Amino acid sequence: MPRRYQPLNIPIEIVRTVVAISETGSLTKAAEKLGLSQPAVSSQIKRIQSMVGGALFARTANGTTATQLGKLVLHQARRILEANDQMLRLGGAAHLPQPVRLGLSTLFVREFLGHQTAQSLTDVVIQTDNSVGITKGLIDGYIDIAYILENPEMTSEIAHLIVNDTDEEFVWVRSRDFVLSPDSPIPILTWPGDDLMIRTLTRQGIAYKVVFNSPDYHAKLAAVEAGIGIAAIPRRLIPPSLVWAQENYLPELPPIKALLCARSNLESSQGRKLLEDIATLFFKAQVPTLI
Repeated sequence: MPRRYQPLNIPIEIVRTVVAISETGSLTKAAEKLGLSQPAVSSQIKRIQSMVGGALFARTANGTTATQLGKLVLHQARRILEANDQMLRLGGAAHLPQPVRLGLSTLFVREFLGHQTAQSLTDVVIQTDNSVGITKGLIDGYIDIAYILENPEMTSEIAHLIVNDTDEEFVWVRSRDFVLSPDSPIPILTWPGDDLMIRTLTRQGIAYKVVFNSPDYHAKLAAVEAGIGIAAIPRRLIPPSLVWAQENYLPELPPIKALLCARSNLESSQGRKLLEDIATLFFKAQVPTLI
């Protein structure tokens, strides 16, 4: 008699634990958030790692971070939780807490938080990443509101979520004592998926070399301050430690569209208020009515 196939299932509690570790940056904080003991969280992670065949997290100087496999698992874990919550809402489970999930490009985090309070962010979960990462979150359905830079290759997939847009003027920035050596390629500092500087320099036939690449906007600013190269950032966000590089060997950079995106079914007053605050901050205007 043939052996009956037994499907392998990952308990939803373990899926939720994986996401909590990613959001809090440590097993201890994830345990506190979920009301579990740290040994219980460790046991759950060991179990899912044995099921998927590899480590999901690694300890670094900055806390617990996802491995490459972990990033893939997190992508699916968020989709599973979203589907779980949507299924429960079908049955009228209105009592379930529904935090607003806000996605922000790392360029705009400091500016946004400078206009918020702990009270105004009650029941808001903030995810920061480069704009491509946040855009993927919008597409996959685990981000409700986002303020990001446009990625032309992905715009069509989120066109129905765009409620406002504006042009961000980008300029070159450098440290005060940066000097380009004669006949040397321009050293530039980029972020993953960056095409603005490279595309502009290539079109002008100007030699360059990438000397630093990081998804961390503030790490990139620190590298510029160290004088190892130049970068492009929004003109209005130039920090006092850097200067606008206007040397004649640098071509003018084209603007990039910044997009405010939101789901049309924002259910909470908190979500609508947050959307209005973002529109007022970045566009100096009230948000359009959601259809």
